[in-house]
Parts: sequence; C-alpha cells; structure tokens
Amino acid sequence: MNTTTKQRVSEEQRRRVLDLRRRMSLREVAAETGLPLGTVKTLVSRSGAFRDNLEHRAFFTLPPFRPSAGTDMSTRTAPPQRAITGDKEVDAMLWLRECIETGDEALIGIALEASKRITTPHAELEQRFREWEWKPYRLGLKPGIPPFRIHGLHELEKLAGESLALARDRAEAAGRFANVNADTDQEHWCCVVLAGLEPDDFDLYDDDEVAERFKAHPEWLPHTLADCLHELDYWNNLWRLRRASPEAPGAYAYQGPEEASARRFFVEDMLAEIRPRNRDEAKAVLRHVNAHHYLDGAKGDAILENLIG
Repeated sequence: MNTTTKQRVSEEQRRRVLDLRRRMSLREVAAETGLPLGTVKTLVSRSGAFRDNLEHRAFFTLPPFRPSAGTDMSTRTAPPQRAITGDKEVDAMLWLRECIETGDEALIGIALEASKRITTPHAELEQRFREWEWKPYRLGLKPGIPPFRIHGLHELEKLAGESLALARDRAEAAGRFANVNADTDQEHWCCVVLAGLEPDDFDLYDDDEVAERFKAHPEWLPHTLADCLHELDYWNNLWRLRRASPEAPGAYAYQGPEEASARRFFVEDMLAEIRPRNRDEAKAVLRHVNAHHYLDGAKGDAILENLIG
C-alpha cells in the first residue's frame, strides 16, 4: 500500500514564497524554492497577501466631505479698479484678471464677457504691459506687481479655467479638513515610523532603511499594485487641495514633512516590485506613471520591466 507524505513547509519557507511572489510568477517561485507548484499556490492563496489590503486603503483615504463646511455663502464683490500702468486698456485687462482670480463663477462670467468689448487685440495689450513691466528692471528697480507666472495677460480663458478649478479644490479642502495645511494622521505616522533616521544633505532618506521601516508595518502595507495606486492618489489629492489653499496669499503650498515624501517614494518603488495580477492592473499602473511623468529614468525602466516581465 502506497502512502503519500505531505511536505511540511517551514515558516521561513512560507515567508520566502510570499517575498518571491511579489516579483515572480507562481511557476518561477516554485522553481526557485523547490516546492511543488500546488503548494506555492496554496501558500499564496491562504496568506491573503496578494488581495487588496482593505485596512491599508481605509487608512490612506481623505476624510469624508462635509458639504456645509465646504460651502461659502458669502457674497463676493468685484475688486476695486486701480490705475496701475497708466494705460487705461491695460489696466482694464489687469482688473479683469483680478476678477477672474477670485474664483467666483459669476464674476468670472462677467469678466470674460467684458473682455470681448475691448477692441484692441489682447496680444497687443500684452506687449504694452510687458514693456511697462520690464522698464523698472532696466532701471534697477522692482515693478509694482509680480510677473504672471502661468498665464499671460491676455490668456483669460485659461486663467478662468484654472481659477474655477482652484475654487472647487478650496471648497473641497474646507469640506474635508479643519485645516488642510496641518499634518494629517498619515503624515504623523510616517514621522513616527521613520523616527531616528537621518536624511542626507538633500533631505532624502536611504531607500533601504525606509523600506525596512515601512515593511515592518504590514497592516498599512500595499499588497497589490491597485493598493499602491490608491495610496498615491491619496498623496496626490492631498497636494491638490493644499495647492488651492496656501497658508497665505501668494505662498507656496505646504509640502508636508519629508517623512511623508519618503513614504510616497517608497510606494512608487513598489510599483516596480509587486507583480501585476492581470492586464488591467498593469495598464492602470502604466497610465499612472505616464500621467505623472516618471516613465523616464531608472525608476520608469524598473516599473516597465515589472509590468512586462
């Protein structure tokens, strides 16, 4: 009578299987470990490590939106008209820009309609403004208002689109956070986990040390590429809301602590480590890295190798 002896798997073997599975196919893991393919499949399935980590997703989620907090019921008035350059038409365009930059939909509509009644070509007014703007620089002085950093004087439609988007983001920030520029629980957690690590002269942490610290907290570790994209969306949306809500007019958006940036870089690196479960997940990662412009360079190459390997 033949008997079949079931192969016992040690805890060390189990951990190795799960670690290898993050970057290898099931057959490759079986070949690497010498375990039967069926055993590898069972270990992976029972671990739950390759299903979406719902605990991780719940943690890296923006607070719920409270409509009353994000609704601004105050009546906006048009900013006062000012004689800035002494050129009435140029000053009129500057005032229309100020109306648009309020983010108020009604004022924006009025300003865009009013701009159509200025008969001088807007590009010509742009040139006249630039000549006025640069004159103080040639004299070694500073101009009365800063140069436009994004849109030119005449690009009112583009400015209107951005102003409306920023207004929506400000309302969302107010609806989700009491103070969007205060460190979030997630950022505080990153600081606690990386406490004691010293960044280099560029405020960057050692990748291996960061990975070791974060991987010691599996409850909030991405299990899948979809988990990675979920967390990266959290960080991107937090930045979007902060960009619309600077602590002071004209100030740069709050970047958050360096430890949070280290976490984001760590999750980006995991896009090159965790194997895609299917083509749709691989395509979602490809869309993400393309949209955020890090396909070029070593990180992009590593992600592509992981997706097609």
